[in-house]
Amino acid sequence: MSEPLSKQPVPLERVRRYLEPGPIVLVSSAWAGRRNVMTLGWHTVMAFSPSLIGCIISSGTCTHELVRRSGECVINLPTMTLTDQVIGCGNTSGAEVDKFAHFGLTAQPAERVGAPLIAECHAHFECRLIDDGMVDRYDFFIWEVLAARAVAAPSYPETLHYTGDGVFMVAGEIIDRREQFLPAML
Repeated sequence: MSEPLSKQPVPLERVRRYLEPGPIVLVSSAWAGRRNVMTLGWHTVMAFSPSLIGCIISSGTCTHELVRRSGECVINLPTMTLTDQVIGCGNTSGAEVDKFAHFGLTAQPAERVGAPLIAECHAHFECRLIDDGMVDRYDFFIWEVLAARAVAAPSYPETLHYTGDGVFMVAGEIIDRREQFLPAML
């Protein structure tokens, strides 16, 4: 058995540094001739089939209004090459700036929703709002993925993972342990 690791107290407001759920994404939205892109880190996979994703979109954002009204969005997966755009979109209000134009992002039509894709991103997940029961209380939206597209290679891109305090981690070394999994668990 390994030796216990020595631990120090962690301020509660820094717990997120250890538990952020996954890669930073860019959520694109559109409604009534307006469009927006927002940086988002608070999302979670909720089901595999149908593919459901839950995310928190603060009621104080332009994106919140657009997705509430349209009932759809695109969750775009940026890679490390888009770090500056990810930060810029997260620090800018879509009510004041066209983030696509300002940050040099290319909007492309989606297949199943009215929100645009971001061409420079590694993957796109077109989503329809399937459950808004927790939006008023928690700003928590539950989306069904209707269409998904991704670049073929690399299979595991260098995604950004925000740890707070302006610090990101980049997805790193891949460890393959498939042989240890039951087939039904893969």
